[in-house]
Amino acid sequence: MAESQSLRLFKLVQVNAPYFNGAKLLIAADCTAYAYAGMHEEFMRGKITLIGCPKLDSEDYSVKLKEIIQTNDIQSVTIVRMEVPCCGGLEAAAKKALQESGKFIPWNVVTISIDGNILD
Repeated sequence: MAESQSLRLFKLVQVNAPYFNGAKLLIAADCTAYAYAGMHEEFMRGKITLIGCPKLDSEDYSVKLKEIIQTNDIQSVTIVRMEVPCCGGLEAAAKKALQESGKFIPWNVVTISIDGNILD
């Protein structure tokens, strides 16, 4: 059940949804909210959040992310991932989408340790 929920959360997002225009985008691994107690206050507040897990989901996130970035006026992108290797796929997909979008958008990556601390 959890696998399909995280997939659907990302998959159901409409590329041209009005809330993306002028948005600050947060791309977060689904486990980050469980590992980091301040996730909502420090990262989600004021941002449109896309959640997924590259280990559990089979889709290539970069395709949809690129479409979202190209179609909308995205102000910034923040990627919040765990320190585990599988989260590297989330970061790689976001970087690929940003590069292929043809837009220059400020972005950053925050890595959460397995014991719930910010590493970056």
